[in-house]
Amino acid sequence: MARLRSFQRLTAHFVDIADFLLVYIEEAHPSDGWVSSDAAYQIPKHQCLQDRLRAAQLMQEGAPGCPLVVDTMDNASSAAYGAFFERLYIIQEEVVMYQGGRGPEGYKISELRSWLDQYKNRLQSPSTVVIHV
Repeated sequence: MARLRSFQRLTAHFVDIADFLLVYIEEAHPSDGWVSSDAAYQIPKHQCLQDRLRAAQLMQEGAPGCPLVVDTMDNASSAAYGAFFERLYIIQEEVVMYQGGRGPEGYKISELRSWLDQYKNRLQSPSTVVIHV
């Protein structure tokens, strides 16, 4: 949940230049599986889409205002983006511009912030165009 709060602060800071989306995927540490001692919630392994939707509501509470979608039960989004169990991406005009490492070790909000800062600076810098005639 601490990472989610950091993500929420990041979205608030860059709301003027980026759209953000959370994708809730398979539970990393289900309460009836590989349990984490520091888990904020006790969420069992999803048996159906309704289970996943209920669990996603908890995530939504941690990042209100950020759109949230839920992966399919066959984990299509997680497989397509290698998100097992958390990952950050920047996609611009259907091109992956930034692909963070796999979480938890590779989940680095600071890298995402740095990329967005550089992008924002490029947007705010006047462009010089040279025309040869």
